[in-house]
Amino acid sequence: MKIRTGTLAEHKAQGKKFACLTSYDNQTAQIFDEAGVAVLLVGDSASNAVLGNRDTVPITLAEMIPFGRAVASGAKNALVVLDLPFGSYEVSSAQALESGFMAMKQTGCAAVKLEGAKLEQIRALVDAGIPVMGHVGFTPQSVNALSGYKVQGRDEQGAARIMQECKDIEAAGAFAIVLEMVPSELASEITEALSIPTIGIGAGNGCDGQILVWTDFAGLDARSPGFSKQYVNLRKLLSDAASDYVAEVSAGEFPTKQQSF
Repeated sequence: MKIRTGTLAEHKAQGKKFACLTSYDNQTAQIFDEAGVAVLLVGDSASNAVLGNRDTVPITLAEMIPFGRAVASGAKNALVVLDLPFGSYEVSSAQALESGFMAMKQTGCAAVKLEGAKLEQIRALVDAGIPVMGHVGFTPQSVNALSGYKVQGRDEQGAARIMQECKDIEAAGAFAIVLEMVPSELASEITEALSIPTIGIGAGNGCDGQILVWTDFAGLDARSPGFSKQYVNLRKLLSDAASDYVAEVSAGEFPTKQQSF
């Protein structure tokens, strides 16, 4: 079944939780899509997970486009959402529209995601027919302004601010909101207060959906965040396989007649 923004709303109404993962290439998109992952986020986490940058800040929209096109072409059923990277929407609604049009026309993705309560930009994108996913709590593009990777909304004032941001983002027309690194109790309260789905990452089990960076979930990175769960140690599997390959080539054991013409 093709997942659309309305499908996620139906899941929330029915109390049906859904899974999301990041993806940056055609092959993982196909695999995750076949496994039933509802949402594939072409995350700006490609900046560090793929391009080797320290964080998400350096990646550009031009660099995001090929990742988005690869994922969109690989997913038959999942809703594919492209992150608008740092510097591609903050200046004005006009800038956000230019970036949104580029993202939608050049990738085939079905929606975009942007961080923070950029209400003017969200309204402009939605009015132009571009579905928008919001993102509050810890917003990685603001890692420098937030003084590092810190849980947001621990105190009463911070919690109230995040709650209001979520309500404002919903009113601006977003179809879903990512809640990152916020206390689980607050995330549950936000989920109850909103009519649109919430997607948690480091926000407890009370959200409507959950998302993980796929390289964390698959154990490909040497280190993973504390809120992630490693479902397979792909780093070790690949390392062991590569070591076996090196050993067989060095010993003259590969290729055999079976792999030769």
